[in-house]
Amino acid sequence: MVPMHAHAHGHDHATGHSHAHPGVSGGVLAGAVAATLLLVVAEILGGYIGHSISLVSDALHNLSDIPTMLISWLALTWAARPADHERTYGYQRASVLAAFTNAILLILVALGLFYEAFERFRHPVAVHESWMIWVSLLALAINGGITLALVRSRRDINLRSLFLHNLGDALSNIGILAGAIAIRMTGAQWLDPAIGLVIAALVLYSTNGLLREAVNILLEGLPKGIHLEKVARSILCVPGVQEVHDIHIWTIGTNLVALSCHVRIPDMHMDESEKILRTIRERLDADFHITHTTIQFERAGLPQDAVYHMPLPLRSAK
Repeated sequence: MVPMHAHAHGHDHATGHSHAHPGVSGGVLAGAVAATLLLVVAEILGGYIGHSISLVSDALHNLSDIPTMLISWLALTWAARPADHERTYGYQRASVLAAFTNAILLILVALGLFYEAFERFRHPVAVHESWMIWVSLLALAINGGITLALVRSRRDINLRSLFLHNLGDALSNIGILAGAIAIRMTGAQWLDPAIGLVIAALVLYSTNGLLREAVNILLEGLPKGIHLEKVARSILCVPGVQEVHDIHIWTIGTNLVALSCHVRIPDMHMDESEKILRTIRERLDADFHITHTTIQFERAGLPQDAVYHMPLPLRSAK
C-alpha cells in the first residue's frame, strides 16, 4: 500500500532530445566563433576607415552572435560533464548566466548605436562605399558559410535558433551591400546611418528576447511554450490519478526542463503505483519534453484542511 505522506518519488534524468553529433557540431561551432571574431574585427576596421556607421553596427550585431554560439558550444561540451556534490545539476546554468551578462552589455551597445546613427544624420560624413562593398561581401561569405554548415544540425533544438540567427545575419549583409551600391549610384549618404539604425534595432530586438529568456530561467519561471494547466490536465488523464497539486516547472539548462508535483492516488500496492508513475513520466516527456521529474504520491483521503501551495489543485472529473 502507499501510505499517506510516505510518498513515492519518480526521477527521470533523460536529456536526449538532440540528434546532432556532438563532435561534428562542436567543430562547426568552434570554427563559427573564430570566423565571426575575424569578421567583427574586419567590420570595425572597415567601418572606421570607410566612415560607415552601418558596418560598425553590423560588427556589433555579429558580436552578439558570439554569446549564442558559445552557449550552444558549451551546452554540447558541458552536457557530458557529470554533476558533483556542489553542482547537483551540473554546469548547465553557467551558459544562462553568460547569456544574461552579454544581453545587458549588448543592450547598452545598441543604445550607443542609436545615438551614433542620429548624430550622423545631424552631421553627415562622406562614406567610402567601396569599403562597405568589400567588407559586406566578406561578411556575407562568412555568415552564409556558417548558415550552410549548420543546415544539417538545424533539427537539433539547441542549434536551430543559431541557424536562423545566422541566416538573418546573411540577409542583413545583403542589405548593407545593396545600400553601399545605392550610395555609389545616387550619392545618398543618409542611407548609411539609416541602415545602421535598422541593424541597431535588430540587435536590440534579438537581445531583448535573449535577456527575457535568461531572466525567466534564472528566476525559475515557467518555460516558454508550456502552460501549467495543460500539464496538470495531462497528468489527471492518467488512470488512477485523482488530483494533482503543488506543481512547479522550471528550466535547468538549454534542453532540460524539470517538474515536481504532488499526485493523489487510491490505496494500492506499490507495483501498481509504479505503473502510474511510469505512465505520468512518459506522458510528460511525450507531450511537453519534460524529462526530469519528481512526483510525490499521496493516498486518497487527504484532510480537507490540508494547505495547498500555488498553483491551486486541479481535481479530476472522474
